[in-house]
Amino acid sequence: MIDTAPAPRPRTWDARLARWLVTPLKDTKVTPNHLTTLRLVIGVAGAACLAQGGFGWVNTGAVLIVLSNFIDHTDGELARISGKSSAIGHFYDLASDALITVLLFACLGAGIAAQGRDMIVAPTLLGAIAGIAVALIFFLRMRIEALAGKAGTRQSFFAGFETEDVLYLLPLVTLSGAIAPFLIAASVGAPLFALWVIVDYWRMSRRPRSASNTIERQLSPLAPADEDPR
Repeated sequence: MIDTAPAPRPRTWDARLARWLVTPLKDTKVTPNHLTTLRLVIGVAGAACLAQGGFGWVNTGAVLIVLSNFIDHTDGELARISGKSSAIGHFYDLASDALITVLLFACLGAGIAAQGRDMIVAPTLLGAIAGIAVALIFFLRMRIEALAGKAGTRQSFFAGFETEDVLYLLPLVTLSGAIAPFLIAASVGAPLFALWVIVDYWRMSRRPRSASNTIERQLSPLAPADEDPR
């Protein structure tokens, strides 16, 4: 069923730009899943470039990852304004997000290893640690969403930016040659954040199901406009 109610204005800058770009597609045969697939292909290509290790490769990969991250907003915006939403589409979007983010760190580690750079800890191991932690975070966030709805997985927001928008700085990392410090920070930060999400999930799972549903009903009208409704 297509929802004809006006879609709320997105709260983040990239989501607003995405809304403007996909508005002409509202009444076409283009679906949110088409845009998710485009995001996935570009993201995988970007990760593959990062794994090559050369200066040109990693910078190309960084640009592709940023582009993929932006396109990730277009599918949700198209779903919102066109009513072309589905549970399968929502899962496809989340799975694509997880895969690209995991590949990002894994391929950064592979790229450093391909350059033969000496590190105390093998860069592939650092990439694997960060990637596994990110995969766990995405899985637990899906479980939290199942318990408390989208309100339970709301991201931090400030001045039109969300936590995930830090990925837009990736080209600065690759251009400055700071990939190794970035990967080390990710291999430490991602597991720590995963521990925080584990605690959050544990607390959420201990709540009575009826209480979680009540919380979602109370908060859903205030849910961020740029959450993917699929």
